[in-house]
Amino acid sequence: MPDGEIARTLISEQEIRTMVQDLGLRITRHYRQTGGDLLVVGLLKGAFVFMADLIRTIEYPLSVDFLAVSSYSDSTLSSGEVKVRMDIQASLQDRHILLVEDIVDTGITFEKVIGMIQGRNPRSLKTCALLSKPSRREVSVPIDFCGRDIPDEFVCGYGLDYAEKFRNLPYIGVLEMSGV
Repeated sequence: MPDGEIARTLISEQEIRTMVQDLGLRITRHYRQTGGDLLVVGLLKGAFVFMADLIRTIEYPLSVDFLAVSSYSDSTLSSGEVKVRMDIQASLQDRHILLVEDIVDTGITFEKVIGMIQGRNPRSLKTCALLSKPSRREVSVPIDFCGRDIPDEFVCGYGLDYAEKFRNLPYIGVLEMSGV
């Protein structure tokens, strides 16, 4: 298994802070206009850092829950096979759901999760992703609140990982593979 290292910073810690604050303001405005019971669902593990920061910027009453899925294993490419590792515990029936993801790449995982949630009869479903790679999209998925589009590079940091490494970085960097 080749090891990787961060070749360069793509998004600085300050840029992330600004993106998260902007997303929080937009989400707050939306749900203040919409009203109703809001449940924020984070996709584990990647979204946990982003979601923790995001919910502190949302000035609207909310609850949180999590869904753990995977499609990467220890690879830099999605396998296309989505496995549910931990399901949402809360009822979604007649609630506004904000689905939070770290990065939308091919869209395959996100599409499956969106379908699962819609099948549980929420009042509404909105999506939020810190990052999006539109050039990699294989299926069209809605991203209602997006921090930034990025180029087709494998990124780590701020919750995003490679083989469970680099999640703790306060910035987002581009992974460079060695030993290939």
